[in-house]
Amino acid sequence: MELEFLGTGSGQPSKFRNVASIALRLLDERNAVWLFDVGEATQHQILKTTIRPRKIEKIFISHLHGDHIFGLPGLLSSRSFQGADKNEPLTIYGPKGVKSFITTALRVSETHLSYPIHYVEIEEGTIFEDETFKVVAAPLRHRMAAWGFRVEEKPHAGELLIDKVRADKIPSGPVYGRLKAGETVILDDGRTVNGQDYLGPAQPGRVITIIFDTMPADSELFLAEGADVLVHEATYGMSKDEGKMARAHGHSTSRDAANLAQKAGVKKLVLTHVSARYIGPLLQKFISDVHKLFANTYVARDLDVVDVPFEKEQHE
Repeated sequence: MELEFLGTGSGQPSKFRNVASIALRLLDERNAVWLFDVGEATQHQILKTTIRPRKIEKIFISHLHGDHIFGLPGLLSSRSFQGADKNEPLTIYGPKGVKSFITTALRVSETHLSYPIHYVEIEEGTIFEDETFKVVAAPLRHRMAAWGFRVEEKPHAGELLIDKVRADKIPSGPVYGRLKAGETVILDDGRTVNGQDYLGPAQPGRVITIIFDTMPADSELFLAEGADVLVHEATYGMSKDEGKMARAHGHSTSRDAANLAQKAGVKKLVLTHVSARYIGPLLQKFISDVHKLFANTYVARDLDVVDVPFEKEQHE
């Protein structure tokens, strides 16, 4: 599981940061990629990565400001040109109006897609769930309706207790795989063994929280609670004047994000949606200030990849 930052700027593209988009790479988990927001030129950024548009199976849109959605028509069109077909559908989760925006752009440009799009209008609560993942949405506080997302991986099966297996003189071979799957197996010597008896406790799945444009909101704590990685907008820095600008435009400061990370007990904070004003010494101060409040903070740059390792891998 990896987060790849396709755009980390706010408002409009700059020389150093494109506008908002994040790819959640789930290639090992489900051979798929999920996108969170699709700002202008997201498909150009994708060309600089190993992401294949046909692998994108879900797109989550936080809100309908242009710097978060203007890349959608082009990306959807290119996905069709690259051969996506009826067996490679795409689901778009977004606020009311996202379907109208997309269908209008495609109709006016006479663009015909080779694959189906399914639209899900976001409501508070669970917006997607299957046997491997659950995605929960909650409303934020911005100048228009905006949503934050909590991506929860389902628990992993416990490890096979190999010492217990050997102590019970269960011969090695394919039977180990069946025990690992929790199956009941009849051995060659006639014994019946239950795989559940040879498994350790289930391992908790990973949690990623993605919060784009918002002022501090009560819902953020719920979304971020105990997350392995909290991705949070930090359009402005920590000074009093920066705080006033943040509130005037419906945004957060790096202080707001760090305070949330502390309260929610997250393991890692990644800041994005950074104003173009922060370059050179101003960016260094931006980074050093937030580290004083929450040490395990990373300020993302375009095309950065942040690994989210499974907890067992961390222990190893």
